[in-house]
Parts: sequence; C-alpha cells; structure tokens
Amino acid sequence: PGLLLLTSFLLHVKAGRASPTRLFCDTRLIHKYIGEAKDMERKASQCQALPPLACPMVLPLVDFSLKQWRAKTNETKRREILCELALLVGAATGARAEVTQECAGRQLGLLQRHADSFLLLLQTFSWQAGPQEPGCSLRSMEHVQLAGIFLTYRQLVQGKLRFFFHDLAKDACE
Repeated sequence: PGLLLLTSFLLHVKAGRASPTRLFCDTRLIHKYIGEAKDMERKASQCQALPPLACPMVLPLVDFSLKQWRAKTNETKRREILCELALLVGAATGARAEVTQECAGRQLGLLQRHADSFLLLLQTFSWQAGPQEPGCSLRSMEHVQLAGIFLTYRQLVQGKLRFFFHDLAKDACE
C-alpha cells in the first residue's frame, strides 16, 4: 500500500515541472485509503480481546470545524496533518512493541506503513515560502485501548486528509 502511494506519486511528477498535487486529481485513491482504514479498524476489532495497554498512548484529536478548516492555507493544513500523523505513528509503534497478539500486531504494522506513506508524501512538498510556523501544538488525549489508534487513523483519513486531497484537487486539477 505504501509502495502504491509512492509509485502513484512518482508517476504523477513530471521532470522539470514537479507537481505532486496531480496525484490528488484521481479521487478514487483517497476513497481506497478510506476503505483500507475502515478495513484495518474492522479486522483489529475482530482480534481476540486485548487487555488495556500498560503505557497509555497519546493520540491526536482529529475532529475539526469545516468552516475553520476551509479558512486555513494548504500549507497550514499540511503541517497540521503531518503533526497528527507523526503522533499516530509514534502511538502505533509504542503499542506494537507492547502487543504480543499476532492479529493486532499485523494490523498495527499495516496502519504504521500507511501512515508512514502519507507522512513521506506530505513531507515532499509545500506551497508557501515564508516564515516557518512553530512546531506541532496539537490537541491530544491519552488512550489505553488499542481500538483508539485505529479509530483515530480512520477519522484522520476520512476527515482532514480527504478534505485536504479535495482542496488540492480543486487547485491542481482541470
């Protein structure tokens, strides 16, 4: 899945006129990733009952106001999603180290690879040259249930990432 995203990215970047945003013109791609996020969440919920994690994981709160979201620049949106993805990857890594069940570990590994792919993609470009914004200042919450990672990832892909891809498509696609 991560290789597919990277390959799609590379196929849409033209020499001399690199435009990674062309990747977002095909809306089927984001819908594919939403479906995969839902599938991971469903498969993880079917694993044997897992005890609460010994170390609570910090997950970003990914809910948002559409009105406030639309008022942000693409660069601000990109940075916000990058911060949330980084926190999610860290939580998945920590949980994966603690979980001994193969079923849950496999789904965590898949989530980690998908989130890493989005991180790599979003790190490859930015739209505004200008003053750097301060580092991540996220709203977050501690969770001890593994299901929280999958729920947060699905909500992020289904929400902010989908709207972000849509915004990019509006600006870059004909």
